[in-house]
Amino acid sequence: MAHAPVHIVRFGLIKVSIWRNHTKSGERHSVSAVRLYRNGDQWKESTRFGRDELPLVAKALDHAHTWIFENANRDSNENER
Repeated sequence: MAHAPVHIVRFGLIKVSIWRNHTKSGERHSVSAVRLYRNGDQWKESTRFGRDELPLVAKALDHAHTWIFENANRDSNENER
């Protein structure tokens, strides 16, 4: 069974998922960005983006970056207590 992302940032049909990975060096995060679209009755995902979607992708990735830094700082501050 696949692990769920720890956080999702969504702007319209643009979705950025944040994944937590435990490594020998400590906790790391990775990010995936997709565009949702419909093909008939089914929702699908694509990793290709059009020109007009790029500002939303950039905004979603910026929010993901902020979330990772805020949560990494919170986790390290809790470990110091």
